[in-house]
Amino acid sequence: MLAIIIPFYKLIFFEETLESLASQTDQRFRVYIGDDASPEDPKYLLEKYKQKFDFIYHRFEANFGGNSLVKQWQRCIELINDEKYLMILGDDDVLSDNVVESFYIHFEAFNQKSNVIRYASKIIKQELNSLSEIYTHPVWEKPTDSYYRKYQWLSRSSLSEYIFTREVYNKFGFNDFPLAWYSDDMAWLEFSDKKPIYTINDAVVFFRLSFNNISGREDNLEEKEKSEFLFYKKFIKNHLSECTLEQKKIFLLELGIAAKQTKQLDFNTCFLIALGLLKNGLFYSFAKFIRRVYREKFNT
Repeated sequence: MLAIIIPFYKLIFFEETLESLASQTDQRFRVYIGDDASPEDPKYLLEKYKQKFDFIYHRFEANFGGNSLVKQWQRCIELINDEKYLMILGDDDVLSDNVVESFYIHFEAFNQKSNVIRYASKIIKQELNSLSEIYTHPVWEKPTDSYYRKYQWLSRSSLSEYIFTREVYNKFGFNDFPLAWYSDDMAWLEFSDKKPIYTINDAVVFFRLSFNNISGREDNLEEKEKSEFLFYKKFIKNHLSECTLEQKKIFLLELGIAAKQTKQLDFNTCFLIALGLLKNGLFYSFAKFIRRVYREKFNT
């Protein structure tokens, strides 16, 4: 029923990931490892864990992740068999030993009621050699409210701590934003498909933050800013109606900031923002936005 998919590239922390899978108290899952033509061979490690949990390893001859992480995720998902629930686990992230067990314990609670299941999480701060506090969430939460809490730094979210149904993945797929930055955030909005996110707070996924992964690096800010613009543009078009009035104002103006950063504050984007502010009765914010755009356009 449950497929855990690992898009593999880095060996440095991979054994910790494998050990956390071997330590699961419930072994009702299968792991699919898609090797993105990595220069680091994991076969000696996989041999060590061959009898400890069920996995299938496949090496791709061409590297996709260097140009599109989403395309690498997609072809790894294509490796699975008939599993109905999917988790994409980073090759440096770690599961508490009851993650799978808690999935089945809570199954009747979320079955047919939610397409997206989320776990509590902790950040492994690699360079600081420390752990963050535990991030828990409301058991049931509207997807736009979940993103808003992350936006306000009241929460966090990354790919590894989510499980989603194969059905909604087939329906929506992942948006191929640069570096896959914001691709997971958009996925939870779309994959939810009008249903709330269900959280399992009694198991933890450990997300590793280090200079070895995209989240921890700072030499890719331009690509991250482009993804932010694409995310907010699609958010405004498809999900603004699901937001509160305060959220609408913030996200509309956030699109303007992202557009300015990426030099894409063109007529169409300005019109989208202005129309959204007007339709929602945010007249003061509309006037401020128009005045700012006018001043920037004519340098007055």
